[in-house]
Amino acid sequence: MTTNLAFPEQFVPQFQISGPTKRPTYELKTWPSCFAAAKAGNKPFDVRENDRNFQLGDKLLLREYDPASEQFTGQTITRWVSYVLEGGAFGVQPNWCVLGFSDVPPIPTGMTDIRLW
Repeated sequence: MTTNLAFPEQFVPQFQISGPTKRPTYELKTWPSCFAAAKAGNKPFDVRENDRNFQLGDKLLLREYDPASEQFTGQTITRWVSYVLEGGAFGVQPNWCVLGFSDVPPIPTGMTDIRLW
């Protein structure tokens, strides 16, 4: 028996990946203006050197960093990589990437009811 269930917007997954719990967490320094924009949801991406081989589903701990004082402010937010645009195309330098952010974690491929996750 198949059912077509409609969920409120907060239950609709943004993206699915295989083995989401096996993805690493990366702590990233984030300048105050970029941190504030990401926290407010106005900056759903970041441009980074791809020195960590970022992949879909990676968990990112963005840590606000003040370059003037060379110290972390203590503010953090969590985002998940929902898209990776590799360098070498579209004006992005090789060894750099554009990361798409999601504020909800990925769910396993094929899962349709995230209330079970």
